[in-house]
Amino acid sequence: MLPRFLLDTHIVVRWLSDPKRLTREHTRVLERAAHQSSHVGVSAITLLEVAALFAGGRIQGSMAALFDRLQSDPIFVLLPITIDIATEVATMGGPLSDPADRAILATARVHRLRLITSNERIVASHLVAMVE
Repeated sequence: MLPRFLLDTHIVVRWLSDPKRLTREHTRVLERAAHQSSHVGVSAITLLEVAALFAGGRIQGSMAALFDRLQSDPIFVLLPITIDIATEVATMGGPLSDPADRAILATARVHRLRLITSNERIVASHLVAMVE
């Protein structure tokens, strides 16, 4: 089963380490996906962002445990960065300059997924369908 949603990096981190920080709508969508044994997408760039957050001390806990959950829980589908996604990054335009944000948006666009995010810059860009 293909995912219907793509998780922004901060949503992945919150869901796996501090779910109380998710919005009510994010919690509802994620719990429904888990209950229905649906899948949610995670961009490969999210792994690098999570590693950088741990390395910089912005996330506490075990990086290995978080990565293990992403790898072992069948709800998560890791989506690689492909040539189509890189091409979409180059052609999408818009105000976002962060390469990771652009890769996540491009992943959502290429796979036609709704992005689950609280990132105000991404929301304001209107470049992809999302769950705010």
